[in-house]
Amino acid sequence: MKSFLWFLIGVIGGFVAAHFMNKDPRGHDLLAEVDARITGFTAILSDAYREQEARLIELREN
Repeated sequence: MKSFLWFLIGVIGGFVAAHFMNKDPRGHDLLAEVDARITGFTAILSDAYREQEARLIELREN
């Protein structure tokens, strides 16, 4: 239970810090860059998943 409390405090602290960073123009730019990188990473993972899924479907059909 104590670990969960620390985890929750960390998550809330992260949101508060991100909120204050977003108010500053430099922080806003930094968060936008991080968001763009995360979006690119998830797009790569999604494409790889779809390609693998297509390969598996093709193998099942043959």
